[in-house]
Amino acid sequence: MTKTPRWMQSTIAEAKKCNTKMPWERGLRREAFIASRRAVAALAEMEMRTVRPAA
Repeated sequence: MTKTPRWMQSTIAEAKKCNTKMPWERGLRREAFIASRRAVAALAEMEMRTVRPAA
């Protein structure tokens, strides 16, 4: 087994301590993020009923 450099060990330890939530993580926040993307895509595909939208 090869030795792991000390800087790499400390970097891995710090990464494990990180508790920042990312948008792509599992859970309610992720589901809401995906739902908002789908809603925008559905609106883009929808045909407009009026030629000129209301101002």
